[in-house]
Amino acid sequence: MSSILWKNLPVSLTELCLDTTLRCGQSFRWKKVDDTWLCALHGRILSLRQDSKHLYYHAVFSGHSLQAPTPPSSASNSTTGPVPEEDDTEALVHHYLNLGPNLTELYEQWSNTDANFKKKAARFAGVRVLRQDAWEALVGFICSSNNNIIRISQMMEKLCAHYGPLIGYVGSVPYHDMPSPSVLADPKVESHLRQLGFGYRAKYLNQTAVLVSQKHDGWLDSLRNPESPILGQAPLPAGEMQPQGREGYRVAHETLLSLQGVGPKVADCVCLMGLGWGEAVPVDTHVWQIAQRDYKFGKGKHSSLTKATYDAVGDRFRSLWGKEAGWAHSILFTADLRVFSERLSTKTEVTKVKHEGADPNHENLDSRIITKQIIKREFEESDTKLEPSDVIVKTSRVKRRRKA
Repeated sequence: MSSILWKNLPVSLTELCLDTTLRCGQSFRWKKVDDTWLCALHGRILSLRQDSKHLYYHAVFSGHSLQAPTPPSSASNSTTGPVPEEDDTEALVHHYLNLGPNLTELYEQWSNTDANFKKKAARFAGVRVLRQDAWEALVGFICSSNNNIIRISQMMEKLCAHYGPLIGYVGSVPYHDMPSPSVLADPKVESHLRQLGFGYRAKYLNQTAVLVSQKHDGWLDSLRNPESPILGQAPLPAGEMQPQGREGYRVAHETLLSLQGVGPKVADCVCLMGLGWGEAVPVDTHVWQIAQRDYKFGKGKHSSLTKATYDAVGDRFRSLWGKEAGWAHSILFTADLRVFSERLSTKTEVTKVKHEGADPNHENLDSRIITKQIIKREFEESDTKLEPSDVIVKTSRVKRRRKA
């Protein structure tokens, strides 16, 4: 085993925030160990860290092991096997994290057209839409049906552990990559996934794997935005933007709807985060709440989330933010997640209690100050109801005398 050094790219936190981007419901396979994010990706275990000015990365390739992650300054303590002659890790990092667009300029552009975005975005800088593999995005968002981020992540980990190729270990922890469609197309997969707790999603995953594996190689990627090709290919024009999105996006969306377990929201998630169609706007109940609260939906013909309303919300956001509307929408979605919203709301009430039998010339008042703190905690369930443990009540007594 030979020692390695962390490599780095000059990336500020305003251009990329890993802690937000990797846990806001785009990808579900990243694990955080201390200050390092790890994932089995493209035949390697990829490790990412960052400080205020740089993004650090290194890779452990299939068949080798890595000690527990250490900071870049202590990189000599990390070990790995030999690196392939053509190491494309830097290109993979740049591609996967979608580092090409200037995010500061995009935030400014979106803020100039939308006061609500401007208000929210200041607290959520550095959110990037990932360029995931289309197959991983499809599987992940089929698992997202009536689910939450923690449970989706657990499902993806089980899926990879039981069916994905073993890439290597970090300490004693194994890291598996995504299983291929042909592997998940096996007739025994559905019943096994049900045993693993996938519920009705097991059937959808198995049937979709069958359909995809029957297509020609590269079928899913043929639906990609040519401006956002797979790693190693040059971008091509994608056509003119329309109110409903470019023609290629609309074709990809309709094609995905033919797969099992894929409705409009899942199709848009895959279009946005797996196929590079930036104008795709996934509208779930959470986004619908944002649309009602901040964009005047919820009245008249758009009083409920019908297919027509779904399309209208997408069109509204596209009219505001253009061909990267899905990216801007993802920032507002992130800003509304409780995992990123530990904002404290404090209410103070003063109750005065008069004591009987007190000196008639001096009225004793016991002022009880009650401070209620309502804390939004990490998003664990789809239900957003506050539990009793979320409300902290503090009391204190202040005595003062009032002259007659």
